[in-house]
Amino acid sequence: MKQLLSFVQKEFHHILRDKTTMMILLLMPIIQIILFGFAITTEVKNTQVAVLAPTNDEATQRITDKINASAYFDVVDRIHNTNEILPIFRDAKAKLVVVFEDHFAEKLRHTGTAHIQLIADATDPNAATSFSFYANNIIMDYQKELMAQKTNPYQIRPEIKMLYNPQMLGAFNFVPGVLGMIMILICAMMTSISIVREKEKGTMEILLVSPMKPIYIILSKITPYFVLSCVNFATIMLLSVYVLKVPIAGSFLSLVAVSLLYIFVSLSLGLLVSTLTDSQQAAMLISGMGLMIPVMLLSGMIFPIENMPVPLQWVSNIIPAKWYISAVKTIMIKGLGISAVLKEVSVLILMSLVLIGISLKKFKIRLE
Repeated sequence: MKQLLSFVQKEFHHILRDKTTMMILLLMPIIQIILFGFAITTEVKNTQVAVLAPTNDEATQRITDKINASAYFDVVDRIHNTNEILPIFRDAKAKLVVVFEDHFAEKLRHTGTAHIQLIADATDPNAATSFSFYANNIIMDYQKELMAQKTNPYQIRPEIKMLYNPQMLGAFNFVPGVLGMIMILICAMMTSISIVREKEKGTMEILLVSPMKPIYIILSKITPYFVLSCVNFATIMLLSVYVLKVPIAGSFLSLVAVSLLYIFVSLSLGLLVSTLTDSQQAAMLISGMGLMIPVMLLSGMIFPIENMPVPLQWVSNIIPAKWYISAVKTIMIKGLGISAVLKEVSVLILMSLVLIGISLKKFKIRLE
């Protein structure tokens, strides 16, 4: 019995001294339950709405107030003509535009019928269907209130228009998200495992103390994987366009440029993982499972980020896939050029510089 207890005690000591194992055992379940508990939701919340009301009468104001009071919507802008609708969607200021016809209240009183158009950003068809349905229900509730107050029948006719994806094809949302997830996982895993393999064999230190500068050694390690990742990107795009029938509505060169930048960021992330781990198993775990869950849940590829609690929305800003997926949707689905994704490009450039800088610093410390 004493021998058994001594061996158990020894195993406890080994586990407690291994910080990586302790983090996996104790921290990972906490992170997963928080992410799955708050990020996974099919509800639509805080959807940004713009309103176009040519005659800002009592009826249009009442409906606007009811939409804004709902937990599903947040009225962020009031536009004055139809020429402002497309810029609102291009700049991602709103996902739904409510357009009232001219003299809305007057037509409702005199003819008993008035029209409202609901224009939704359907790059995410599931979300567009949900918030269009919620907005339609709010309008119908207002109609019931009017009919309860008056003996004359009133009829408000909402017309729903799905912008960018009128066929409501799921591939329009699926392809950019999967592209972002596949590229970051493959690039990060390939780079981290390759460099850690050198560290395990003891050859990385030999390379780093050679006359060649560390930055050149690092670039030489990631260049072959950069080329292979470009091949992966080309394969995915060919399948997306010719098999899944997702068109490239915008500039193809802009899409390629953003994708090459994202590949470099992903490889840099794998490089950082390699500096933090000493074994291929740990590198695989961090770059594979450690990245997969945040990318799937916090990048917007499955669940809208605005539906999440504010702290998780802040955390999502450090996920490179979030910015890449947003840029791909803007270029590929909305049909815009590189000027429309300057914010996303700037963030990805900053991320690449930070990741490369930290990785270089880590390598220099190992040589001392």
